[in-house]
Amino acid sequence: MLNPDNEHRVALVTHSSAGVGRALRVTDQVSSLLTVKDIGHELFTDEWPADFYGFTMVWIIGGDGTMNQFVNRYPEISIPIGLLNGGTGNDFHWLLYGETTILDQVDLMLQSTPVPIDLGTCNDGYFINGIGIGFEGAVACALNGKRKRPGKTSFMLAVLQKILSYRCADYDVRYNGRRMSGRFLLLDLSNGSRAGGGFHVAPIARPDDGYLDLVTAGPLNPLQRLRYLPVIERGKHLHLPFVCHERLQSISIESNTVLQYHCDGEYAEARRLEIGVLPGQLRFLCKPLN
Repeated sequence: MLNPDNEHRVALVTHSSAGVGRALRVTDQVSSLLTVKDIGHELFTDEWPADFYGFTMVWIIGGDGTMNQFVNRYPEISIPIGLLNGGTGNDFHWLLYGETTILDQVDLMLQSTPVPIDLGTCNDGYFINGIGIGFEGAVACALNGKRKRPGKTSFMLAVLQKILSYRCADYDVRYNGRRMSGRFLLLDLSNGSRAGGGFHVAPIARPDDGYLDLVTAGPLNPLQRLRYLPVIERGKHLHLPFVCHERLQSISIESNTVLQYHCDGEYAEARRLEIGVLPGQLRFLCKPLN
């Protein structure tokens, strides 16, 4: 238990655009609960402070995108972090807290012992949930700048738009002293187990084991893509012959074209990706992970 005498001071951090406005509504609820509990707190919307000196914990209200902005601005933060479901996909929140009410989660975060959580690195930046290259990058590009719907609705619509027309690129992948070259539909580096608002791309990944999970899928034809999409969504694909699953701490990826990828759901491009992991870099206020 962090502060049994209720001497907490909580920083509430959010973006007005997160969750298409949902984050602001959740923030109001959380602020009201803290006020009732007589717990000091301060709200930071859009304009975030240089540091969190004087606070005992910081709670982010948003989804994976807001969390990504946070870890890239404060990658060395040492005070405990909480994450409240205020985004659209909320995959990392689901991993840490499952299905819970705001009241129950607030009580949990005020009482729990911080859990060390790994932080991913990608070139000069950071990620918390995962990197999706190839087809997922094309889907993220299709969604870039568009208003997203809650859950996986927007992701699924973009998947269906791209699934028949997407052309796989050639990749050169190096990790664990190995080299793997060829065409791939998917190249995923996961710290969390779920992405896209409910797709269990890396179903056995853990964010506290000091490793990233690499999941690749070969260049399926359009009919195979339609057949196996629901299998991947449920996380039942790791045994399939065209899927490769490895655990690693660093990887280098190049392509014969510009790499399209998403970083925690945010679209990006690069010529080369150097991806790694910082074990136990952050401390989250959640239940111990099983």
